[in-house]
Amino acid sequence: MSNDRVPVGQVRPSQLLWTYGPGALIDLPNLSVVTLGIDRWDKSRCQPIDEARLLAAVRRVLGPQVETFRVPPFTREENVERYSAEALIGVPVRPFPRWLRCVKCGLLSEYDLGLFECKDHFKPERTRFVHKDCRGSKGDQKPKDADAVPARFLLACRSGHLDDFPWHYFVHSGSSACKGTLRFFESGASLQTENLWVKCDTCGASRNMAHAFGKAGKDNLPACRGRHPHLDDFDDNCQQQARAVLLGATNSWFPLTLSALAIPVSVGSARDIVEALWDDFEDVEDKAELKGLLKALRKREAIPGLDDFTIDEIWEAIEAKKSGEDTGAIDASDIKGPEWKVLTNPNPPTDWPHFLSKTVNSPKGFETKIASVLLLERLREVNALLGFTRVEAPEEGGDPNERPARASLCKGAPEWIPASEVHGEGIFLRFDEKALSAWEAKDEVKRRDALLVAGHRGWRTARRLDPDENYPGIRYAMLHTLSHMLIRELALECGYNAASIRERIYAETTGKEKQAGILIYTAAADSDGTLGGLVDLGNPENLGRLLRQALQRGQVCSSDPLCSEHNPEKDRSLHAAACHACSFVSETSCELGNRYIDRALVLPTLDVSDAAFFE
Repeated sequence: MSNDRVPVGQVRPSQLLWTYGPGALIDLPNLSVVTLGIDRWDKSRCQPIDEARLLAAVRRVLGPQVETFRVPPFTREENVERYSAEALIGVPVRPFPRWLRCVKCGLLSEYDLGLFECKDHFKPERTRFVHKDCRGSKGDQKPKDADAVPARFLLACRSGHLDDFPWHYFVHSGSSACKGTLRFFESGASLQTENLWVKCDTCGASRNMAHAFGKAGKDNLPACRGRHPHLDDFDDNCQQQARAVLLGATNSWFPLTLSALAIPVSVGSARDIVEALWDDFEDVEDKAELKGLLKALRKREAIPGLDDFTIDEIWEAIEAKKSGEDTGAIDASDIKGPEWKVLTNPNPPTDWPHFLSKTVNSPKGFETKIASVLLLERLREVNALLGFTRVEAPEEGGDPNERPARASLCKGAPEWIPASEVHGEGIFLRFDEKALSAWEAKDEVKRRDALLVAGHRGWRTARRLDPDENYPGIRYAMLHTLSHMLIRELALECGYNAASIRERIYAETTGKEKQAGILIYTAAADSDGTLGGLVDLGNPENLGRLLRQALQRGQVCSSDPLCSEHNPEKDRSLHAAACHACSFVSETSCELGNRYIDRALVLPTLDVSDAAFFE
């Protein structure tokens, strides 16, 4: 396509974080494009978002040069003049893959060779490529333009690289001097790879597409070239095996995101304090000098939460920052710890319009299990995109050398990253620590814990990950399961569909204070947030009824006895008594991909009756 700026389609701003971010392919009705890196975006059209806690966490991953979060550019008005500057607001894309196929004659060629032409530049819904003067598959038809569609095969690797499929190399079984035109054709009624062929018109060589996948693909495909099409760049010496993937396949782009609730406390740890005020702390030489500086900063109220940390804690954070030790993966306590402190505060602070809460009584009949209930009438969540992976989804924690590499959003170190903010409402349940500790001490609970651990170890071993890393604990599994059961029940009454309701599980047991809580919330991109339907169901009489309904509905699953008897150790899975019929929710709702769920930990099942937290 030419260098002219022409609109070719529309996606929602939030999709540029979760589905079609930089490096992702957008499969439009008539063509396929790749979203370019954020260094090519019009920064002046991207409105900034403030969230100090999340920014501090992101800087520990991407570096201190990250200045801010910004919303992807979008047109606020619906009816925009086609040729106005407003109509050209958006993110830059370019056609990818570069190889196209004529739907009539099967001609397979790169767009750059000039055999295909882009039509209807100024009509986004009709923009397409055509094969000029096509004569059909037999060559005896009257010349006529025919539609050309993207070739639906690509190469990708675990290092985040994406490339055009090597058609000439594949057809000729390696490097060849033959540069004849290629044809793509089908030999059967179905579109299985065994029925798809590519053939060279000049030398007659042909190859079945089934040879591009599985073990055969390793022998028939070249080494990865290290290509990043969204950056116009190539990495040197990629050691990963290139794999064939289909255009539109979900494993071609996995977002790496980080989210945080906007709570009244601006910082949550000494590291956040140092990160936010690094210009002041950078030249501090000793604790005596730091003491005087802190006194001055507190006097002018430089940042909220400064009084919560001792000189020793701040000095330790300064030394870690200077030595470069304060980098790497983000621990859950970095993000959720400060949230837990605010949500469990007897008198939670108010930060209108981002945070407004109200404490209510625990539902009748559940006072021994649920210590407190907090209704969040207003909340704000900020989501940031850190990068992406290909071929394999990113695993949380573990050895970074064992995980798929995080691909960058731009050339060099990013100075800003895409983010989105949503406003909404929620219900926070805090569970009684004594009741939980007594439940965790039960022998049957320990046996269920051993089953989940065995499944966890088998699952990670099969993926060449450290089997002893990242098990969230039996407490998390119970709270996670109950959260899913409540989400399914709330969706029937609150007016929101289940896919728009989300969860945050607080189950930390290794820190200074143990956590045991569930936040169920819904949010919308509109600045006015949501309509109050969820908060109303958090009132004691409604919440008690919903809890009883959820527990009653979960006792018997339509897939029982298979569901209740499921053993995660046998099939190396990450769930026990759970399935789509009783406990799973949509991927947009669950914070851990429907993993670590077991109904037997919440209520008695057909197979286990002694491990339930609720009798």
